Amino acid sequence: MNDLDQLVAGASAEFAAAPTPAELENAKARYLGKSGRVTELLKGLAALTPEEKKARGADINLAKQRIEAALQSCRQALAEAELAAQLQAEALDVTMPGRRRGSGGLHPVSRTMERIELIFGSMGFDVADGPEIETDWMSFTALNNPENHPARSMQDTFYVDMKDEEGRWLNLRPHTSPMQVRYARAHAGRYADVIAQGGTMPEIRVIAPGRTYRVDSDATHSPMFHQCEGLWIGENVSFKDLKSVFTDFCRRFFETDDLQLRFRPSFFPFTEPSAEIDIAFSSGPLKGRWLEVAGSGQVHPNVVRNFGLDPERHIGFAFGMGPDRLTMLRYGINDLRLYFDGDLRFLSQFR
Repeated sequence: MNDLDQLVAGASAEFAAAPTPAELENAKARYLGKSGRVTELLKGLAALTPEEKKARGADINLAKQRIEAALQSCRQALAEAELAAQLQAEALDVTMPGRRRGSGGLHPVSRTMERIELIFGSMGFDVADGPEIETDWMSFTALNNPENHPARSMQDTFYVDMKDEEGRWLNLRPHTSPMQVRYARAHAGRYADVIAQGGTMPEIRVIAPGRTYRVDSDATHSPMFHQCEGLWIGENVSFKDLKSVFTDFCRRFFETDDLQLRFRPSFFPFTEPSAEIDIAFSSGPLKGRWLEVAGSGQVHPNVVRNFGLDPERHIGFAFGMGPDRLTMLRYGINDLRLYFDGDLRFLSQFR
């Protein structure tokens, strides 16, 4: 065995003994690096005659190729060993039980909205739905809230930088009352001929649940919240009907007769007379405390006219309540922000 054969054998042995890619590269440098043994042999060709240089150079290049082949073989072996170890470490135990997908559930406010619709539906009320981007006329003027009226500041809203086809400004609705207006106008239009001939129009009974928006955000308010408004219009609808309907609703919603209702005089542009509705429980953590849950009143004659009806003939009441607050009372929730945090520890309680 000549010196080149010994060089190749030594390099192959060192490469094969390298336990890691880093140590393999260190061994490579000792043979093929700038100061490696093969490089030193090539530098020694300068002292040979042309004939010797040609023969010796060919032998050295052949030895270099054999060393590089051994290096590549060891690199491949180390890569395969590393991959095998990784696959072994990440191997799946197919005998283990699979991961089950968790079951979801309705948000507590959605539960409340469904409950409200179910209770009022059993009383003969329809459920109205409408756009969340409304005209200024529908949101305010139709509700006896003319332009520049100071009462508008109580319902400051988000305006949209565009107008409808009639040139009216658009806004994110501050309440669901525009749905009442749309429903009542459609109902009045449907029975316009009957009314014109002196006939009796079927009563309007409707609730309007949905999202609403106001420039209001603190620990107890959100710029987006939920509201449900109700409307009952007919030829012989009185305030006592409002008391009866809302008392029945509260008792069924909270599943108890052990509560009291109080109608407290107030002011709203779209009703006259108007009243705040308070409730008080006779037991539990809220015992004896009066809590405001809704606003109500007899629909203002101007609003009845905007419905397309005659206020001398048609009369009724309206009310509006916050499902968010009702949800807090029903489930004992003490922070409104929990609705919007998306915390599964909170939401999973309602599955």
